[in-house]
This record gives sequence, structure tokens and C-alpha cells, in this order.
Amino acid sequence: MAGTDILYLVIPCYNEEAVLPETARQLLAKMNSMFDRGMISRESRILFVNDGSKDRTWEIIEELHASNSIYSGVKLSRNKGHQNALLAGLMTAKEKADMMISLDADLQDDVDVIDQMVEKYYAGNDIVYGVRSARKTDTFFKKFTAQGFYKIMQAMGVEIVYNHADYRLMSKRAVEGLAQFKEVNLFLRGIVPLIGYKSDVVTYERHERFAGESKYPLKKMLAFATDGITSFSIKPIRLITTCGILIFAVSILMLLYSLAVHFMGRTVAGWTSMIISIWAIGGLQLLAIGIVGEYIGKIYLETKARPKYIIETVLDE
Repeated sequence: MAGTDILYLVIPCYNEEAVLPETARQLLAKMNSMFDRGMISRESRILFVNDGSKDRTWEIIEELHASNSIYSGVKLSRNKGHQNALLAGLMTAKEKADMMISLDADLQDDVDVIDQMVEKYYAGNDIVYGVRSARKTDTFFKKFTAQGFYKIMQAMGVEIVYNHADYRLMSKRAVEGLAQFKEVNLFLRGIVPLIGYKSDVVTYERHERFAGESKYPLKKMLAFATDGITSFSIKPIRLITTCGILIFAVSILMLLYSLAVHFMGRTVAGWTSMIISIWAIGGLQLLAIGIVGEYIGKIYLETKARPKYIIETVLDE
């Protein structure tokens, strides 16, 4: 094992004052352990990215940096969301690091598998995915919706690693490859597999959140899933086309049936079926307009090409 490569841990933070001191303590212990075993260069750093927090998150990052230069910080000018904050950290770290590991600040990602990720990097892997081996800490609802999300994404033709979030190692050249993807609507779980390069996985059990509240309530989870699907697949639009063809075929059959019963002299009673048909067709049309509108909205955001983030301050010595 070379042991001379620089590792940066990249941790996006949004209102994490309750958990940040403990996160910093555990990550420092892990880094010191890796230093002592000669796994990584002593130029390695722990990089916190403040994503427009409204609490004392940035003040804590400044205090950590002042106490130990191993702690670095990036402050975004405003809240830009987890994916953009993570990208900002990776793009900052790649200027000095040989490899980067992204993980959440809530200590749910098992820091003990960082060693395994680094070992797989030295074995020649540019990307190492942290994959959950079980979902014992999840509620039934979260487990059901999460597994459903991955299955839907795979059904839509999106190349995604099952049960993988954003806990991963990326080499410098993998992050440089990521920088070539210019889309504004970021869904890194779908983008990273498109980079290519040799990859591997490590499995771990996700812990309970150490402190604070989840930054992904149901509303954000649904929005995140929608972004993932519409950013990587046009199958929803094709599904609308298929439904339209089927409904048109059914309407032709109904027309033939109506003509037949008319010439047979039978009265067609049909208030119930008519009302149901009107509501069904109307609902389908609104759904179709909504799905198409979602894609048009994506095009609108992409064509404006606004910056994904703006960095206000960097603490890195």
C-alpha cells in the first residue's frame, strides 16, 4: 500500500450544530488511525461544506479549523441543496486531493469502512460505493419507499447502484470526469456510474442518526426521486404515449360498439360510463401535461445555465 496519497473527507452540512462536534471527533480519530498505519498522507483533510445553515454550523467549523488544521471548511453564499453542496466540496477538494470520500454529517454512514474504501482505491478502483447491507434502522414506510425508488429507477433504465446513497470514494480523475457533466439538475447517484472507470463496493450497516433531525422529510424525498427519474429517463413521456394509443384504440372500439347498437335499434343508456370516461380522460390529460411540464421545466433551468453554487469562504491551509 502506497500510503502517500492525500485523502479528503467531504461532508455537506445544513443546520448540523447538534451533531457536528461528535462527527468531527469521530472523523479525526479515524484519520489519526489511518495516519499511524501509513495508509494516507498527513496532508489529508476533513472538509465540511456549510450549505447556508441558519444555526451555528459555520461558527463550529471555524472553531474546529482554528483548533486543528486538519479541519477545512467551505461556506456557500446561500443554501443550494445537498447535491450542490457535495459537488462544491468535491470540486474544491480535487485541487489538492488524490481521493475524496463523501459522507453525511449525521454519523449514519459507518466511518469504519473508510479503511476498506481506501484499500480498494489502492487496489486500482477509481470509484468505491458504500452500499447498505440492511435497512434495520428504517421504519417500514421508509424501507418500502426507498426500495420502491431504486426499483422504479432501474425499471426506467437509470444506471444506479442499489441501496447506495452518497457515501462513496472517488479518485481525482473520477471527480475531474464528474466536473465535465454540466447539468444544473444534479442527481449524483445517477451521474457517477456514467463516469465509468473501475469501481467496487463496500457494504455497511447504516446507524441511527446521532442527533438533530433528518434533512430529508417526505416532501424532499419525493422531489429528489422526481428529479432522479426526470433527469435520466424519458420513459414517463413514452408511457404517456402508450396510454394515449391504448385509449385511442378503446375509443375506436367504443365507437364501433355504439354504431352497432344504434343500427340494432337499442337505446344506449350510459350516464355512469360517460361521467367515468370524462373524469378518466381529464385526469389522464392533466397527468400528461404535468409530466411533460416537468421535463420542460428541466429544460428551462438547464438553458439558463445558472451557477450550481457560489463559494463565499474557504478555510484550508
